[in-house]
Amino acid sequence: MARPIVLSNGELHVGLNNYGVVHDFYYPYVGFENHASGDGLRHKVGVWIDGAISWTDSDEWIFSYHYPHTALIGHTTARNERLKLLLEFDDFVDAEMSVFMRNIHVVNLADVERNIRLFTYQAFAIGDSRSNTDTAQYLPDSNAVLHYRGRRAFVISGASHDGEPFDQYTIGLFGIENHEGSYRDAEDGELGNNTVEHGRVDSILRFNLTVAAHSSARVHYWIAAGMSSREALYIHKQVQDDGLHARLHNTAQWWKKWLEPAINASKRMPKQYQDQFVKSAMIVKSHIDKRGAVIASTDSSMLNYSRDAYAYSWPRDGAYAVWPLIRLGYYEEPYRFFEFCRRGLHPGGYLSHKYRADGALGSSWHPYVHGDMVGPPIQEDETALVVFMFVQFYQISNDSSLIRDFYHAMIRPMADFLTDYVDLATGLPKPSYDLWEESYATFTYTAAVTYGALVAASELAQSVGDDEHAVKWRSAADDIQHAAQTHLYNEERGVFYKSMSFVDGKPVYDETIDTSAVYSSFLFGLFGPDSKEVASSIKKVAEVFKTSPENPGLPRYENDPYRRSSSRVTGNWWHICTMWQAQYDIEKGDVDSAYNILDWVTKHAMSSTGMLSEQVNPIDDSYVSPSPLTWSHAEYLSTLIDSIEVNHG
Repeated sequence: MARPIVLSNGELHVGLNNYGVVHDFYYPYVGFENHASGDGLRHKVGVWIDGAISWTDSDEWIFSYHYPHTALIGHTTARNERLKLLLEFDDFVDAEMSVFMRNIHVVNLADVERNIRLFTYQAFAIGDSRSNTDTAQYLPDSNAVLHYRGRRAFVISGASHDGEPFDQYTIGLFGIENHEGSYRDAEDGELGNNTVEHGRVDSILRFNLTVAAHSSARVHYWIAAGMSSREALYIHKQVQDDGLHARLHNTAQWWKKWLEPAINASKRMPKQYQDQFVKSAMIVKSHIDKRGAVIASTDSSMLNYSRDAYAYSWPRDGAYAVWPLIRLGYYEEPYRFFEFCRRGLHPGGYLSHKYRADGALGSSWHPYVHGDMVGPPIQEDETALVVFMFVQFYQISNDSSLIRDFYHAMIRPMADFLTDYVDLATGLPKPSYDLWEESYATFTYTAAVTYGALVAASELAQSVGDDEHAVKWRSAADDIQHAAQTHLYNEERGVFYKSMSFVDGKPVYDETIDTSAVYSSFLFGLFGPDSKEVASSIKKVAEVFKTSPENPGLPRYENDPYRRSSSRVTGNWWHICTMWQAQYDIEKGDVDSAYNILDWVTKHAMSSTGMLSEQVNPIDDSYVSPSPLTWSHAEYLSTLIDSIEVNHG
């Protein structure tokens, strides 16, 4: 299930699902820990009216979603024709404090005055733990309910439009000892006021409203998060003192200020892309933890049917994500990301597969033993791409302190690793895993990114007077380029090989047409955009995948099985791969073709909030895999920045 609304302040991150329900609740890191991930953990909203309860996660409610404020403030409407009721939610995570807030507008569409009882239900598995050790208790002195476990605490409270707090509550159990959940206590419109429970605990609040015909009332609701109950209660008290509207205004102003570079850039592009461009900038920002991790996606839906989800920081995804921010003039986010990479750097000079947001190693399926070979369980392109993007950051920001902070500690060991991690027989990088994380070989994509990284590192070394490494790294890059021209182009098919490997001492080539091999070859300068190899490969991609102006979508590679929608297609369409074609078109001066692709991508975004998924189903145009995906939004930004640089210089 896609996330039509995501909200974040770099520490607390909340994802709302298609029912306006809190589905993801990450704290104190974006992407880690998710306290609402799992069955029975949805934070539901319900209304008791005319003697019956209706929860908004039922199909009788019709939803729409927007980001109307040019800020990461979501607006959700839920309409129930049977009940003649409309709920409007203005949702945000405060820009300065870790508190999730909802301004709930209850609109009576009936011709008579009605008693409407609004219920807010919340359940946590604190610390992303399934053990039954949480506690919840009512705090009469604070007009609040406290959930806590260890160093995590959440204070839940609210008030109606006239300042009155919730009038009833219940704390109970769910998912154990035959308890379904405290939401069942609301079925008669009354709550039992149970004050404390421990184990697998939940809670529910009631706001009792009398609403005149064709009139409305408001409820302000919030969850304050802290590393202790004292911290969470302090934030709760601050919200009570300031009021929700003041906090919403401050948050809107914060986002307005942060978005200035993106908004200014958007004014230089065609109007039809401006709104999506700004939304994509916000969504990328929402996935960046304040300590530097860039999370691939906080959509935890995949946990329902997979072993894991995408809430990790892949160095590659992070580097692609900060690239448009660098070009827009943002500094703090790229700097923190490179700090994150520096902290995670292996003593051998390479970055690992992926990391948790707290900097610890993430889960991995890459072994150290690969048949009869032993090597680090890495995707070499991740190390190379971070080097490449850091050099761009330095060149654009022109900040000499970056050399002091990163050159000796990160860039030199990384570039030395890339130089040394070369197969002497071929002159190409030694085998590692591909960017799709599936195969172990020497990939054209990896060779291209490594070449680009070493050229960039050489230029950086030369600019700081490190002539020895400048020569060393440039020589290594030239050797890789020469080897690529010898080994990585399939003359017979007229397209780049996906990879090469050795079996019994003999080279074996993977002839699968892979878009990453084709587009990286020109994106990172391994082959010139005007070379016959690139031109032929681009043509072959169009032929094999049968692209057209109406359907320019591209899969990762031929017969890609990953979440494949149907055997009738060669693979799902990926926004990332499709926009690489647009970037090539811009490089060749064909901006109109690039705009056609951007039109297609924009069409496949969630129309109201602009969320871009990882993949698109070619059969019915539905979203596939997580949504939003940070990398998809980053490529959208980068493609449009390419277009305005070509048009305006």
